[in-house]
Amino acid sequence: MSPKPTASPTASTGVNSPLQAPPTERQLATEPRSSPALTLGAALLGFALITLDASVVNVALPAIGGDLGGGMSGLQWVVDAYTLAFAALMLSTGAFADRVGPAKAYALGTVVFTLASAGCGLAPDLGMLIGARVVQGVAAAVVLPASLALVRQAYPGPRRRARAVALWAAGGSVAVALGPVAGGALTTLWDWRGIFFINLPLGLVALALTARAPRAERRPAPLDLPGQLAAVVALAALAFAVIEQGTVGIVAGTVAAVAGAAFWVIERRVVHPVVPLGLFRSRAVVVAVAGGAAASVAFYGVVFVFSLYFQRVRGASVLTAGLMFLPMTALIPVTNVLSGKLSNRYGPRMPILTGQLLSLTGLLMLLPADEHTPALLAAFLLVPLALGCAIAIPALTAAMLEALPPERAGLAAGVLNAGRQVAGALSIAVFGSLVTGPAGFVPGLRVSLLLAAALFAVATASTLRLRHRG
Repeated sequence: MSPKPTASPTASTGVNSPLQAPPTERQLATEPRSSPALTLGAALLGFALITLDASVVNVALPAIGGDLGGGMSGLQWVVDAYTLAFAALMLSTGAFADRVGPAKAYALGTVVFTLASAGCGLAPDLGMLIGARVVQGVAAAVVLPASLALVRQAYPGPRRRARAVALWAAGGSVAVALGPVAGGALTTLWDWRGIFFINLPLGLVALALTARAPRAERRPAPLDLPGQLAAVVALAALAFAVIEQGTVGIVAGTVAAVAGAAFWVIERRVVHPVVPLGLFRSRAVVVAVAGGAAASVAFYGVVFVFSLYFQRVRGASVLTAGLMFLPMTALIPVTNVLSGKLSNRYGPRMPILTGQLLSLTGLLMLLPADEHTPALLAAFLLVPLALGCAIAIPALTAAMLEALPPERAGLAAGVLNAGRQVAGALSIAVFGSLVTGPAGFVPGLRVSLLLAAALFAVATASTLRLRHRG
């Protein structure tokens, strides 16, 4: 059963509705004067930070492994510990932000994220680093919905809010583009620990900007704690089964299956489920979630394995490996904007299909890459994949939002982004196991590319069944 909205869309933005009493003079005197521009700056910076930390680590993994040890499975967990915590808890943190207020939730998440970043930078061993990455992911899951809620509060007018949300989204796109390059530069000029220490001053700036953010009233938002716990156990166990394999992996896989079944039962029975299963009766929702998952598998999985390819197979330095991703990522922010314009004009179906077909072509173009392929050629062969994902993702988001009523926009964004993060984490687990398997790195790389291409082919076939606008 789908949850009923607990507040009107107007109230959720922090703007007084006709039924709400206006603030008193005493309230106005005690509340800080809000600045929309500073609030947007805080939200954009926080979103960029948590997005950056999903990709900045990849090129530093060989350096981390050389310093702390742990083998490939340990390095996979450095990435997945963050991504899985981020994905699993994002299902409920929107409701948490509603309960405590977006400004407080954002400040709390930013403080914890900054402290966890310090813990990552100071980690004496791989276990401590992975633990700190989990805490980072938990904090990131709080920051994301709270940052968007802050933008909605600061800009009550629909036109100004649309521009502000576009800028907020661009911050994430720029962070994705800069991630591999920043990781290579910081690791070379400083140390791998620098990719975490750089978050400290940036986190403090984000907190300072939040001081003038508007304070919204708390509103009741039910939390499905049993469903959330089952989701966390299922996702963590599934990733553990893929990464560790062997007897331990079989046990973890069993736990994942049991927890997944428990999640399904819980979501069918509770009044306010964390993921209303009825959402998936909509073809547009299925297309959006499947397409988003395929794009994350291809993008994050391929960045992960090619970070290792450039350094371990082609012998590139950390800085050079980071720069190899610059052709791939440089056009992502511009392409995201283009996708939005195409969606507005033609509806989401056309840009989704265009992006998926381009990504599928890009994955097939990468198949011949081996130990003799010039690194610069491989770098440019990554471009079609990145452009295809950059075209598809904003349109997939638009399709998801169009499929649900406005008061469920937060739920739509949470489900879509959680699905993407989970898919990205599992792709790293699977692809990492393939490239370190007995067949060798290059055969494992090709199987990984074929798996990503197969997912894109399925997603494209699903999109073809999506109706044209009008």
